[in-house]
Amino acid sequence: MIVERNSDSDSAEHLSVMMDGEPVVVRLSVSGPEDGAPLLVMHGWGSSTLLMRPMIDRLSDTFRVAAFDFPGHGESPVPKKGYGMAGHLDIVHGVLAHLGWSSYAIAGHSNGGRVALAHAAKSSDDIQFLALIAPSGIRRHRSLSYYIRSWSARILKAPFVLLPGPLQALGLDWLRHSLVWKLLGSSDYRSLHGVMRETFVQTVNHYVDNVLPDVKASVLLLRGERDEAITNEQIERMNYLLPNAGAYEVPGAGHYAHIDRPDVVATAIRSLHTG
Repeated sequence: MIVERNSDSDSAEHLSVMMDGEPVVVRLSVSGPEDGAPLLVMHGWGSSTLLMRPMIDRLSDTFRVAAFDFPGHGESPVPKKGYGMAGHLDIVHGVLAHLGWSSYAIAGHSNGGRVALAHAAKSSDDIQFLALIAPSGIRRHRSLSYYIRSWSARILKAPFVLLPGPLQALGLDWLRHSLVWKLLGSSDYRSLHGVMRETFVQTVNHYVDNVLPDVKASVLLLRGERDEAITNEQIERMNYLLPNAGAYEVPGAGHYAHIDRPDVVATAIRSLHTG
């Protein structure tokens, strides 16, 4: 385990944790006073701890902030196999066990918000609050073009599904690498390969609607007024299903409100702590 120390209260390390029964390496950074209120920070898909720094830097005078890169993001190596929500939760549990925290708050962005909600719904820990920035995990209303792409993909797969096992696997693998298939996918999907493409598919198809009533902690839902990735309808649905939640629109911000308006986001998180 490699530990980098920038000051007495700021360190980073590459930590080995178990995910789906196999060890993986994640980069964990901890900053802020040792007696500060514990705050776990989780980044979104395709992001990293680095992009959470504008918010973290504004909170590290009060909170003991722990932030990590999920496998295949930031400075955490790509794992040997793809992982879904169960793997994400394994990482969270491993990091918390290393920190020794059983009472803490969570700040999560986008997919980090989805993971935070899934974790909070199952956790017996004392989770003080969740501050979620553009959290994903709720289905959005799709455009006609989305359904055209979806049904086109199903039609293309249909002939291969009828083939015997080995031939089916070869046929579907060929299809997934074809130009037509790549054009049907989202830009995020097209930019990925191998393990991380598999991880993306498992992750974006995990919805949290059914577990939201089990989240007992207070939840603040933050959405930038210019966010095009997460809609207001999704936030309203999440707010309705959560037992103890409130929503706030961040003026002048897009999907990355913690970068566009870090002072506003940090103030909101402080208010949860002091309130």
